[in-house]
Amino acid sequence: QVQLVESGGGLVQAGDSLRLSCAASGRTFSTYVMGWFRQAPGKEREFVAAISLSGGSTYYTDSVKGRFTISRDNAKSTVYLQMNSLKPEDTAVYYCIVGRRYTTDFPTYDFWGQGTQVTVSS
Repeated sequence: QVQLVESGGGLVQAGDSLRLSCAASGRTFSTYVMGWFRQAPGKEREFVAAISLSGGSTYYTDSVKGRFTISRDNAKSTVYLQMNSLKPEDTAVYYCIVGRRYTTDFPTYDFWGQGTQVTVSS
């Protein structure tokens, strides 16, 4: 199995930045895509960003393009989400995910973490 542990969330003001980290452990596969979903209270989980094994391909939902940057360090089995210019609308629990292919549909992914809370105040 693969275990994913997210960290780096917190309470910040609008316009501030946060860097989320997701450390993976256990059995992994070289074909896995890694990324992030988020879920705000009362809403469905929403795709945020994903990155290929090599880091050469990245994907973002429109609302975070130009503000968020996803990256990975395979030597540390870790994926990051640098979040700049945060808005109150970004408030959510952020979940790290891993899967065999890129999609924006949460049920298609194989593993996910417990989440880290991001709260952005105005």
